[in-house]
Amino acid sequence: MPRSLLVVALLPWIAGCATTADRYPSLAIRDVERAEGQFEPAPSTPLDVPEVTPLAGAPLADRLAALGADADAHHRAFLSAQPAAARLAKVAAGSAIATPAWASAQVALADLDSLRSRTAVVLADLDTLMVAGAVQAENVAAIESVRQQVIAKVAEEDAVLARLRAQLR
Repeated sequence: MPRSLLVVALLPWIAGCATTADRYPSLAIRDVERAEGQFEPAPSTPLDVPEVTPLAGAPLADRLAALGADADAHHRAFLSAQPAAARLAKVAAGSAIATPAWASAQVALADLDSLRSRTAVVLADLDTLMVAGAVQAENVAAIESVRQQVIAKVAEEDAVLARLRAQLR
């Protein structure tokens, strides 16, 4: 761009800088903008949060034994329902969606999902115990041991469900 065009383009901007200050409003704080008085925060109502005491009650070893037994029972129920679901999934493999065979397989998989969720609930209870123990600086090794066993059961159930679902695609 030639210099003469650049000067012409910048003339309005340069002219704006040369105007008097009384044409524009002042940026100073106006009286109406001044803060007066005292400001107090609005009163708040405290939340009514119940205390979580998962380590209270029965001795920890007894609770862990009960949770482990629950996980074993739920896992056995899952494993006993698995063959029927596997048979239905095998029959429905390659079937069109919404056929009776496909629908029966879906119901069987939903039942397996429900049984898996029971094992997962035990895992959630163990997670709660683990967090409570860690927060209270307790030794959580026993909890972690049972928790790892339940995690293995849930992982096995997840693998079964994934395999059966893959047959229906």
